[in-house]
Amino acid sequence: MHTTFTVESFALGPIQTNAYLIVVKEEQSSAEQAAQAKERAIIIDPGMNPKALLQRIRDVEVEAILLTHAHFDHMGGLEEVRKAAGCPVYIHDLEADWLTDARKNGSMRWSDVTPPIVAEPAEYALAEGQKLQLLDHTFTVMHTPGHSPGSVSFLCGNHLFSGDVLFRMSVGRTDLPGGKESDLYNSIQSKLYPLPETTIVYPGHGGRTTIGFEKANNPYVR
Repeated sequence: MHTTFTVESFALGPIQTNAYLIVVKEEQSSAEQAAQAKERAIIIDPGMNPKALLQRIRDVEVEAILLTHAHFDHMGGLEEVRKAAGCPVYIHDLEADWLTDARKNGSMRWSDVTPPIVAEPAEYALAEGQKLQLLDHTFTVMHTPGHSPGSVSFLCGNHLFSGDVLFRMSVGRTDLPGGKESDLYNSIQSKLYPLPETTIVYPGHGGRTTIGFEKANNPYVR
């Protein structure tokens, strides 16, 4: 039996942060079986004001929530989504305590955008090179610091979820607490750019791109 693999995106909150819903559904031989087939999914970065995402997952079995990092715009809807989905949360250890600290996740700093945001601790820690077996696929954890110390990217086949590290013709900012420009450039050049040029990049903000396009056109990192 085969499964289809699709990536849906939701631009959430005042900063239009991309939340990704990766969905698999078993291919069935009849229309009746297809109608009864259960969708399974994981969520990457449930941002603020997640109403659209919550509506989408009402009849979906969510296996996990993965966080690329713990800035408030990427985890603002975490508690609502975790409660609805009843699934565990994964984050890099370097930012584990950011979930419970509004000063560290930045929500105290941006009071004109959001009230203070806190969440319960994550159930699991992420580490460089870790292989997560989810949705009958392997998601490889790549520690890609620079935008923040615990930033990670997730690679599944030719799909790369880069958080706020690499954008279409841009890169993540490094002027926030814990950011470091040299680390960001090193993460992109040593870990992301060596990936096949056909790798599809799903960034934390803005539209999709590819590794090949960024290597040829990104004005910040060549």
